[in-house]
Amino acid sequence: MQVIKYAFQQHGDERGQLVALEEFKDIPFKIKRVYYMYDTVQGVHRGLHAHRSLEQILICIHGSCKILMDNGIEKKIVSLEKPYEGLYISNDIWREMFDFSLDAVLLVLASEIYDENDYIRDYDEFISFVNAKK
Repeated sequence: MQVIKYAFQQHGDERGQLVALEEFKDIPFKIKRVYYMYDTVQGVHRGLHAHRSLEQILICIHGSCKILMDNGIEKKIVSLEKPYEGLYISNDIWREMFDFSLDAVLLVLASEIYDENDYIRDYDEFISFVNAKK
């Protein structure tokens, strides 16, 4: 499984830092939805799903967290702790977000608007989905 992390261009001076993101320039898809998670309770795992078609970029814009990525064959854990780094997650990856620092804010850029029918929330169904794509 290939892990794709983006290091976004930072613009800074004595006033501070700024990161600007543009679809198809910095983000490899059209951005149709943006959301973020914060005040995540210690010990909680978020996500626990895959998507049929949606793609995402995850950016921990404050604090830190870990992302478990699972393609049905192998699993990798990726740490997000820099506000200028983004993790690309394709549709065929089971994802779990966990180990959130108390101050973590996880921003998600998504290629599609919310559609419950795009979610695969059962792990066995996810395995069937990825095996059918082979």
